Amino acid sequence: MALSVREPVLVPFDFSTHSRSAVDKALEIADSPSQIHVLHVLPTFVPLAPEGFPVEAIDDRVRLEYTQKALEEEFADSKYAGISREVLIGDPGIVCVERAEAIKAGLLVVPSHGRSGLSRLLLGSVAERIIRLAKCPVLVLRIH
Repeated sequence: MALSVREPVLVPFDFSTHSRSAVDKALEIADSPSQIHVLHVLPTFVPLAPEGFPVEAIDDRVRLEYTQKALEEEFADSKYAGISREVLIGDPGIVCVERAEAIKAGLLVVPSHGRSGLSRLLLGSVAERIIRLAKCPVLVLRIH
């Protein structure tokens, strides 16, 4: 039996080949590309001068615009026509779960990087947090 989803599908995207594979998998299982919501979450950024005073040369608006443009370029191929592309700021795991709730996602598709910590040997820290907090099913893609 093939997996097919009729509700929105949220795919966290970090510009890696693994997260690109997650978007492709979401396209395979969704009824329509318009159901796919690709989300990149920028971490909160507080630049500090050596003296400890904030440097305001880079603001969140500039970071959001730059990243949104990069996301649009990443998915410029007609294969991705119709998918939603969004950039937000915050803790990636928490923001992804909150956004999934906001769009009433029926599924989150997450690649597992397994980059940090002994307790997360096979699962990346963001994927682990999403699995723990998500109120909808999470499809974790095994990375080879």
